[in-house]
Amino acid sequence: MNGKNNNIFGIIVGGGPAPGINGVISSATIEAINQGKKVVGIKGGFKPLFEGNTDCALPLTINAVSRIHATGGSILRTSRDFPDRVKEKFSVLMSTLRQIGISHLVTVGGEGTLFMANWIDRESRGDMNVVHVPKTIDNDIPLPGGASTFGYQTARHFGVEIVQNIMEDAKTTGRWYFITTMGRHAGHLALGIGKAAGATITLIAEEFTEEKVSFKKVADVLAGSIIKRLAYGIDHGVAILAEGLSEKFDYEELKDYEQVEKDETGRTRLSEIQLGRVLKNIVMQTLESMGLHVTIVDKNIGYELRAADPIPFDLEYTRDLGYGAVRYLIKGGTGAMIVLNDGHLRAIPFADLADYPSGRIKVRIVDITSETYEVALKYMRRLECDDFEGERLQRLAGITHLSASEFVDRFGYLAGI
Repeated sequence: MNGKNNNIFGIIVGGGPAPGINGVISSATIEAINQGKKVVGIKGGFKPLFEGNTDCALPLTINAVSRIHATGGSILRTSRDFPDRVKEKFSVLMSTLRQIGISHLVTVGGEGTLFMANWIDRESRGDMNVVHVPKTIDNDIPLPGGASTFGYQTARHFGVEIVQNIMEDAKTTGRWYFITTMGRHAGHLALGIGKAAGATITLIAEEFTEEKVSFKKVADVLAGSIIKRLAYGIDHGVAILAEGLSEKFDYEELKDYEQVEKDETGRTRLSEIQLGRVLKNIVMQTLESMGLHVTIVDKNIGYELRAADPIPFDLEYTRDLGYGAVRYLIKGGTGAMIVLNDGHLRAIPFADLADYPSGRIKVRIVDITSETYEVALKYMRRLECDDFEGERLQRLAGITHLSASEFVDRFGYLAGI
């Protein structure tokens, strides 16, 4: 059966949840039906396609999707499941899509789903048009003009609310919180939450430019922040930690501190690593060796943000993207990602998004040379060069019961001294 002759538009969601998925499903379905097309949603992500299960194709109607745009989650669900021999079984996926009769495919997801969309487009050999809608709360897909991926703004919004409440608790109880947020490849979410909430300090993997970083160095940055606050009479604070920091640690060292699990794709499950707990224990040992007793509570946030009802920004944004994806396909387009740039919907070819020669999709990391990051640093409380001289040094050394020279020897390397 040739999918082109069936003129069926399919929608599939991959990767983790993100606020706004239902908005894309809704607007894409409505526009396609208004253009006289039949629409089916693939329930359960790519997994059933690899299994040859055509029952995963659910007919979508305007009545079924007209009000789902304001809800979190995904009515089509999602998954990261891939078979053990994905290359060998990819032909099954393609055959299943053709059996369903899909002629045009809208994929919704992050860099992993984008990779799959590119693969499907190449293997379809012209009998299926494919367009991708970028979705991730990690904000790590390189969109033009620094635009955010849909879901990021909502995740940050609710993350800021949580952190602000915890900041008030920290102030009330006189304690510190180490809060780990999602972001495997990039620290955008952690930095966005920390900067907007006014957290005491935010640590992201990008600031550590060495290939591997020790737990001690990261813990010392946090200990320095606590010491500096104590030296000026403040006994509380909140540190935001990007989960991607775990990928900067040596794998063997990481296993010494934490049980490491794998996700469905075989990658280390960073969200299961208790990064805050590990760093809390090291920091507390450091502080106690200096006669300082501080209460630190570790907490992870991330799953609380992924399926939240989208805020108006993402409600509007996803309506634009879903509409743009369908209009691109109807005009005969294929092999591209739909983006909104300066008020205009346009398509970026998959070829422009690939990192050659690896073939992987490019990842947008935090630019630590940008003024946006400079501003974030300016409002953090952390050890700086000026803290290792004069009255400041005496104040910091005094609180730790170290001499000035001992304090410089212990923490000076953090400021390049």
